[in-house]
Amino acid sequence: MTRALISVSDKTGVVPFAKALVSLGIEIISTGGTKKVLEEEGIKTIGIEEVTGFPEMLDGRVKTLHPVIHGGLLARRDSQEHTNALEEHRISYIDIVVVNLYPFKQTILKPNVHYADAIENIDIGGPSMLRSAAKNHVDVTVLVDPADYDTVLSEWKEYGNTRFETRQTLAAKVFRHTASYDALIADYMTKQVGQDTPETLTITYDLKQTLRYGENSQQKALFYETVLPQRFSIANATQLHGKELSYNNIKDADAAIRIAREFNEPVAVALKHMNPCGVGVGETIEEAFERCYQADPVSIFGGIVVLNRPVTKRVAEQLHTIFLEIIIAPVYDEEALEILTQKKNIRLLALPFEEMHTNELEYVSVLGGLLVQEQDNHLDEPETFSVMTKRKPTLEEEKALLLAWKVVKHVKSNAIVISDAKQTLGIGAGQMNRVGAAKIALEQAKQSGMDLSKAVMASDAFFPMSDTVTLASEYGICAIIQPGGSIKDDDSVNVANEHHIAMLKTDIRHFRH
Repeated sequence: MTRALISVSDKTGVVPFAKALVSLGIEIISTGGTKKVLEEEGIKTIGIEEVTGFPEMLDGRVKTLHPVIHGGLLARRDSQEHTNALEEHRISYIDIVVVNLYPFKQTILKPNVHYADAIENIDIGGPSMLRSAAKNHVDVTVLVDPADYDTVLSEWKEYGNTRFETRQTLAAKVFRHTASYDALIADYMTKQVGQDTPETLTITYDLKQTLRYGENSQQKALFYETVLPQRFSIANATQLHGKELSYNNIKDADAAIRIAREFNEPVAVALKHMNPCGVGVGETIEEAFERCYQADPVSIFGGIVVLNRPVTKRVAEQLHTIFLEIIIAPVYDEEALEILTQKKNIRLLALPFEEMHTNELEYVSVLGGLLVQEQDNHLDEPETFSVMTKRKPTLEEEKALLLAWKVVKHVKSNAIVISDAKQTLGIGAGQMNRVGAAKIALEQAKQSGMDLSKAVMASDAFFPMSDTVTLASEYGICAIIQPGGSIKDDDSVNVANEHHIAMLKTDIRHFRH
């Protein structure tokens, strides 16, 4: 007699599946809650204790951990020795296993979950049965996902069994599932004991989206999200309109929201190819976007805009006149949506601007390895900055310096940002030397037509020589913020003093590679 062992926490579709198995002449072995559900639906089952001859014990911790169960799962049908052993110990084969696991993830996501509750929801018997069945997939069909029920039934009806290729595919899925389950437990336990340099890195992600292609059309790509969702993330954003996100869209959108979370006041961020092209702040989101657009009306074309306040009709009218790939905001007014959705392809994303700062680690792949680091979440407190020059910055200059400093943190190194207290004016990104980045930023600022006598400069790292400060003085820059720490700091300070430029030192750099 063919036997199926069914023991599931997620009971989606299990009743019709079990009924179909019975109609095919298959006996059902079941446990606890699953047995109760099946029998309430009139499905005859065999209790696990009837099979093992041993009662469930230790509050259910021990019920399937028994040689009669694992012998029936692991015995090879082509081995006479295995067959003889089963006959000697009166063990029957188990041909189908349908198991999914205790809800550990759902448990630890509960607010203020107790450690004891989390531990109690670590499944032991379930993974053991899954692994035994998956190891013996030559003979045993093992299911962990209700989505596979129909495939198994279809093949069983047609062939009287599942095909080997199907059993192999299902077994691979089981090992991925148990590996992910164990990785989540390992991560939880590691955090509980405060271990931040584990000898083995165990991380797990769920597939969110198969992308059309990667960075370029010849590259395949996938988008995975963390098993424990992060509220402030592109993976958690709700797409309201437009084409599906591409690989480059996702990377750019992630970079853009990282900049926006630096600001509490209304801010608009425009980003292109992983670098900001304009950032504006204001009393209202309309004012902030106007300044963001003025910062670089050329580069914003085909870019991404992030707004940290609801999109109003007025802002939507401004956005509608520009070709943009993506707009991200907390919410959109109904009138705003009517305007923006007139463009078929623009992606509109809604993202909750709360819980913006997390301790999630960053992972960067290199050939043969993985780099892991904390996010650059350092909270730069202006009161900790020190004045390097004779002249202190004015209050207005301090506001401008802080804005520029928040933005330069997110610009590819070498990075220079020119701004006033309301918006960026010029951005130099990703140059091989700092003077080159400064020239780009300063020339862009000059072309903006803004008064550079009220403009400031931010540098993501110290000035190795005084040449960048000299260049800034030629464009009329009034104040500079930089990490300091160069052996030639005095040279830069002397040039700044000579031209009455105020200079702040932060004692922290913000390289971005």
